Amino acid sequence: MTLRTLGLTMLGAAGLLSLSACKKEEAAPAAPPSTPSAPSAAPAPAAEKVHAASPIQVPAGKGVVKGTVTFTGTPPPAADLPASSDPACEGRSAKDESVLVKDGKLQNVLVRVRGAVAGFPAPSTPVVVDQSKCTYVPRVQGAMVGQSVAFKNSDGTLHNVRGLVGTKAAFNVAQPPMGAAVNKPVPADDVLKLKCDIHPWMTAYVVSNANPFYATTGAEGAFTLQGLPAGTYTVEAWHETFGTKTAEVTVKDDAPTEVSFAFSAADASAKK
Repeated sequence: MTLRTLGLTMLGAAGLLSLSACKKEEAAPAAPPSTPSAPSAAPAPAAEKVHAASPIQVPAGKGVVKGTVTFTGTPPPAADLPASSDPACEGRSAKDESVLVKDGKLQNVLVRVRGAVAGFPAPSTPVVVDQSKCTYVPRVQGAMVGQSVAFKNSDGTLHNVRGLVGTKAAFNVAQPPMGAAVNKPVPADDVLKLKCDIHPWMTAYVVSNANPFYATTGAEGAFTLQGLPAGTYTVEAWHETFGTKTAEVTVKDDAPTEVSFAFSAADASAKK
């Protein structure tokens, strides 16, 4: 073998070795710089439990008094209300609504437990009397002693609210059309009568009571007083035309107590 041939052979071997090394480097390139992996998503929180608003915590019993107020005989005919040219009064009843009887059931009777029942403070929110279509709404409702009554004017006309306790004036406030509500205290355990001198047929009553156990009968004449502690009570039914009826009841926790009241035209004469 000549020296030239030997040299070429050695150069070829070196080239093969160099090529092999290059292929190894290409097969295993340097790992790229590591980038921080995105943090794993946090587990979804458990669905929050939605709670209903907690009722005001006051002492309460399990007793229930319920019943019906009826009317015996033929009710007196409803008088016609005077005509009005005020457009805001359009849609009002054309008849007086002091006596509403349907199928022998008497509406707008305020039934209440008389006397104090310990543990029941007066609500901070007022009862509301609205003036709509030149009519007080509602006509009859109860309120607790220490509570207030808010008078609203939803009509596009001027009203005035004149409050009377018996024959004594309690207040007299003017209310412009769609004006702001006016708050007044209810009298202590008495009947507040409301009149409007601009629209003289407008009449309503707020009956104040020493406890929260009262209800006004609707067209079916029914009432329910719930949450009474067990005991013996005087229950009174009050009507603006027929006066009052009372009954003594014994309330138990395990069963409702039923009591009913019946009025007649003769009660109106007795009230006068």
